Amino acid sequence: MAIVAFWSDEKRETGQTLSMVALSTYMAIEHNFKILNVSTNFKDDTLEKCYWNLQKENSFIKKITETESVVGLEAGIEGLVKIIKSNKTTPNIVSNYSKVIFNDRLDILCAPTTQIYSEYLEIAKMYPDILQVANRSYDLVFVDISKKMDEQEANHILEIADIIIVNITQKLQIIDKFFTLKEENNFFKNNNVLLNIGRYDRFSKYNIKNISRYLRMKNDVLAIPYNTLFFESCSEGKVAEFFLRLRNADTEDRNGALIQEVDRMSKVLLSKIQELRIKQ
Repeated sequence: MAIVAFWSDEKRETGQTLSMVALSTYMAIEHNFKILNVSTNFKDDTLEKCYWNLQKENSFIKKITETESVVGLEAGIEGLVKIIKSNKTTPNIVSNYSKVIFNDRLDILCAPTTQIYSEYLEIAKMYPDILQVANRSYDLVFVDISKKMDEQEANHILEIADIIIVNITQKLQIIDKFFTLKEENNFFKNNNVLLNIGRYDRFSKYNIKNISRYLRMKNDVLAIPYNTLFFESCSEGKVAEFFLRLRNADTEDRNGALIQEVDRMSKVLLSKIQELRIKQ
């Protein structure tokens, strides 16, 4: 249905990965979608650690079919790259190399295991192909674009993405940098580009309303509020448990603000996908 890219041109932490984790996990629980999270990181397993302790007993790399095993027995992205290069893809090939979080709801395609940067760069060249293959069998494909990826490959992913979520923080210089980016690059003026504030602090003067006005954005700026329990759950591999337990948190609950903002983000995303589909 759609490829959704999380991207930032900031070298500093913007909460990009955890924002994607929050949105995709919540949507997998609340909607009847089959979702894939794709990590493109190098020597960084932040996304994987959000789930693995919770899932270590019942998460598994799916068995490779006999046909596929002729090409290579590697698991994960390395094995998938070999299959795609061999032109022996099948409709569910990506899920065969992914790990299960929620059966038929949420899978994770882990980051490459290589510790050699040159090997990582070669794998990174295949991500656009992998995403397009995955988009045939998943309703939503979320991709966390690594800052360590070659700029050309990152741009290729942005070009094929249906929705781009640009991640910033509430620092004025970063907000100004995004403003300049929009002014100088027409690509980021496109209707499929959304803005998200990671680790959002609603008490900052750079709140959603003021940033929207400052950037002259018609669409609401999205946000993932800073939430202690959520960030602890991510570090402990319990993020799925967090959303299952707190999915109905209201405004009186200390976690209610996070749930409400993630829900708002999911509605904006689905509305944008529908809008773009109609225009096609």
